[in-house]
Amino acid sequence: MSDRFASHAPSLTGPASAGFAIVPSDSLDIAEITRALYVGVGGDLVVTMASGQTLTFAFVPDGSLLPLRVSRIHASGTTAENIVGLT
Repeated sequence: MSDRFASHAPSLTGPASAGFAIVPSDSLDIAEITRALYVGVGGDLVVTMASGQTLTFAFVPDGSLLPLRVSRIHASGTTAENIVGLT
């Protein structure tokens, strides 16, 4: 398959090129710091940002795409589901 953008360096403002399902955990970081999160089923989202700061995003709607660089999605306090990390 042809990829006319293969020679371009990826950037944080460009589209994601990979993703992975995230299982929230209070003790384990996710496999890779994200460039964005997709939230399939809305709710509250408790995250540790790449900076180390913990934040709560309340009432995230279904189908949200959040441009967040996170290292952890916490199980405690997170009610959102079907979370996908985009890189």
